[in-house]
Amino acid sequence: MNFRRFAVLSSVMLFAFYALLFLSLFQYFDAGLFVEHLLSERVRHALKLSVITASISSGIAVLLGLPAAYAISRYRFAGKNIIDTMLELPMIVSPAALGAMILIFFSSPVGQKIQQSGFDVVFTWKGIVVAQFTTVAGMATRLLKAVMDEVPTRYEMVARSLGAKPAVAFFTVTLPLMRRGIIASLILTWAKALGEFGATFTVAGAMAMKTETLSTAIFMRLSTANIEAAVTLILIVVGVGFTTLYVTRLITAGREKDA
Repeated sequence: MNFRRFAVLSSVMLFAFYALLFLSLFQYFDAGLFVEHLLSERVRHALKLSVITASISSGIAVLLGLPAAYAISRYRFAGKNIIDTMLELPMIVSPAALGAMILIFFSSPVGQKIQQSGFDVVFTWKGIVVAQFTTVAGMATRLLKAVMDEVPTRYEMVARSLGAKPAVAFFTVTLPLMRRGIIASLILTWAKALGEFGATFTVAGAMAMKTETLSTAIFMRLSTANIEAAVTLILIVVGVGFTTLYVTRLITAGREKDA
């Protein structure tokens, strides 16, 4: 077997593995139950809560990650390597551990003052946003840095040589060139936030009609052996995820075509 066949076979095997996992869901699929669960108030609330909190957390992550990515990509400064390494924390620590870290922080004097000021986190929708943001912020910065690294610095240098200030060069030259990459990064970050479970469950719990997201709803259905309802929720999550990835691929393809 030559290397080409081995590489293709590996890709087919991985596809088959995930395809079997997906197709196995349909042994518990019932169209009537699917529609019933999909239209139930509890599922609609979980979907609405997931979409809203994922939009807020991913939006904040990208807004903060964009200047952070620019600094890491373009500048040399003291502590850069330490900061760059710390951004990997959500990728090397389990989501449940991140959730525990959030709870510990908000039980500290500083965290208690924040909560006393009106920003309640534990068992609230705000806690969901904090948990999702903690999970996706590092990934958002990483994605944005990868996009920014592809934009040649000479464009900014030309703009600055013509008298543009650094901020003006960034907003008028670099940012427009990154627009597709930013959109793709936002979509992927949003999808990651939508499916987040460990940190969300640890911080906000899974109270029905209050802090129950799609991911926690799946866990709750499985804990009561309600497989059909769990399959319905899984299919919703998979459907949203596949749609998100498809849109991202279209944007990325357009970006590569423009380049």
